[in-house]
Amino acid sequence: MDGSSDRWFCYMLECSDGSLYVGITQNVAERVKRHNWGVGPAFTARRTPVELVWSELCGGAAAARRREKEIKGWSRERKFALFAGDGKSLGDSDR
Repeated sequence: MDGSSDRWFCYMLECSDGSLYVGITQNVAERVKRHNWGVGPAFTARRTPVELVWSELCGGAAAARRREKEIKGWSRERKFALFAGDGKSLGDSDR
């Protein structure tokens, strides 16, 4: 294998109703397609179409899962700041 199995991403989608969804995957483009096909969590299946608004390479699956959990604990405003690139709203501890 080419080592791609170690490449995990944390990603964020904006759903058709304006809600945000955070998940992890090894292939962001394919995962977004599957969300839009209604394959996966019921949360996004009921809110298609979805649009990718942010993704970050995290390394391994454990690191991606930690980042996902961290971001899921954030306020909606902070999540918007992340994909808008508003570093001032995020603070020094965020990427």
